[in-house]
Amino acid sequence: MAARTDILDLGRLQLQAGEGRRLTLGVGLGDFELGGERYAPSPALVDVRLDVSRMTHGGYALRLRFAAALTGPCMRCLEDAAPSIEVDAREVDQDGGGEELSSPYVRGGDLDLAAWARDAYALALPAQVVCRERCAGLCPLCGADLNAEPGHAHEREPDPRWAKLRELRFE
Repeated sequence: MAARTDILDLGRLQLQAGEGRRLTLGVGLGDFELGGERYAPSPALVDVRLDVSRMTHGGYALRLRFAAALTGPCMRCLEDAAPSIEVDAREVDQDGGGEELSSPYVRGGDLDLAAWARDAYALALPAQVVCRERCAGLCPLCGADLNAEPGHAHEREPDPRWAKLRELRFE
């Protein structure tokens, strides 16, 4: 387990133009709230791999990679879910490079690693957190778990537009 690093001083790496370094650091991602439910990354302190390269005219090219599960209730059946999410994010910060070459996570030579990791993880999250890919969810009528009862069904209510036809009597 790597030591927790929320802010990294890029100047302390003392990289020359064209040099790079790979670091393994620990980052806390914090909890997320999705659809009114609380979800927590697992483990709480995630080991991230950070590649830092110094560019020719100053500035840095950065790559962040890690994987972490997201634990919480399944959005379909409410059972425990823990999908693994993999993150591979890149940033470039070049002095005077304009908006496209300026990273919001680098300020004065300091990299806000915790904010970058949290934002990259949030962007990698699935639209629905489910316990398994083909989770059937709950029955909308009675709330039965459709994963446990795959043949579960209810008799359909008759269409009210045909109600008068049921009153017809043939003698």
